[in-house]
Amino acid sequence: MIAQPDEFAQYCCELLYAAGPCTARRMFGGYGISTDGLTLALVADLGQGETLWLKAGPDTRALFEAAGCERFTYQAKGKERHLGFYSAPGEAMESAREMAPWAHLALQAAIAARQPKKARSRKKK
Repeated sequence: MIAQPDEFAQYCCELLYAAGPCTARRMFGGYGISTDGLTLALVADLGQGETLWLKAGPDTRALFEAAGCERFTYQAKGKERHLGFYSAPGEAMESAREMAPWAHLALQAAIAARQPKKARSRKKK
């Protein structure tokens, strides 16, 4: 029997539908939300209740920060660590229509993260 995602994770999948049909899978005490094998969001409780965390990349981080979104930050071995995810804007949590632009940004970041890193050319001296 396959465990069903909790209600909040399922709701987040519905909100993110603009990026494609999403599935939520258990991951590290929360959920990873993906579409077509691309993880575009996480659902995790970092001490303030379950939160939807959207994937961000170098090109989209500033948009999340300008909207007042918090960066996914946790403590490990006494050090602060960050993941490339930001909390979803509060108003976007109200409807799939409001979430659509953020879902597209998260999908864009997931696609970019999947691309192979360009090999750095090495010049011999």
